[in-house]
Amino acid sequence: MLVYIDGQFYDEKDAKVSVFDHGLLYGDGVFEGVRAYNGRVFKLSEHIKRLYDSAKAIMLKVLISESEMIESVLEALRKNNLKDGYIRILITRGEGSLGIDPITCARSSVIIIADSLNLYPEEFYETGLAIISASVRRNSPDVVNPKIKSLNYINNIMAKIEARQAGVLEAIMLDRNGYVCECTGDNIFIVKNGVIKTPPVYLGVLKGITRDFVIEIARDLGYIFQEEIMTQYDIYTADECFLTGTAAEAIPVVMADSREISNGNVGEVTKSIIKEFRLRVAQEGWEI
Repeated sequence: MLVYIDGQFYDEKDAKVSVFDHGLLYGDGVFEGVRAYNGRVFKLSEHIKRLYDSAKAIMLKVLISESEMIESVLEALRKNNLKDGYIRILITRGEGSLGIDPITCARSSVIIIADSLNLYPEEFYETGLAIISASVRRNSPDVVNPKIKSLNYINNIMAKIEARQAGVLEAIMLDRNGYVCECTGDNIFIVKNGVIKTPPVYLGVLKGITRDFVIEIARDLGYIFQEEIMTQYDIYTADECFLTGTAAEAIPVVMADSREISNGNVGEVTKSIIKEFRLRVAQEGWEI
């Protein structure tokens, strides 16, 4: 595998950053995850725009343009002969001192890794996931805004650890008032009485690119969609539940906190969303 670092490609064994990089020392940086399907990169422009927005929010200067970043992503896929895969783009603050002050970092650094990824085993797309509610609360917008995809993911990681300790793969994260925000790496949707619902972004929810795409699919398929504040009760009593994310795509949930959702089977609305999602991603996107 060849890894892009600041304009050059290195064999993965030689792809290195300084131990003084503030991305490593303090999680000072931002990232995006992008998917390629069938020789096309899905929603690449949207991911790059969000990446640069995240960088702007933390006053991190990116030394290449958005168009150069797009071309570098495509070249990383070409260099690795990947037509289907996952691309991780990182912008770090760069090498600096051991102090926290970012002014000591002379220049930012861009890293692009293109590889294969299967976040969840394929059988879970057929049978559904079990999830729990984590005790770790989601960062609120007045702490670290979840809209910033920063390299510091310890909030999500702590919730993921809880999920693993409970023997499941994912966890619901609540805000400080007990409202459902999202999962550790995915947005969450429910279906109730034929209406598809998801928490509003103002609660401290990442405005996921896959989330928005699924909302578009839902409307195109004729479903009613609503953003709505919800609690664990709404998850437990839903007719269906599913998660969305770049790596996860769209995946059903059939149990939450040991409570079966409806009859414990994957629902028809969820199946239709997944089917349409897979049809579209194979046909849309930037050609490699």
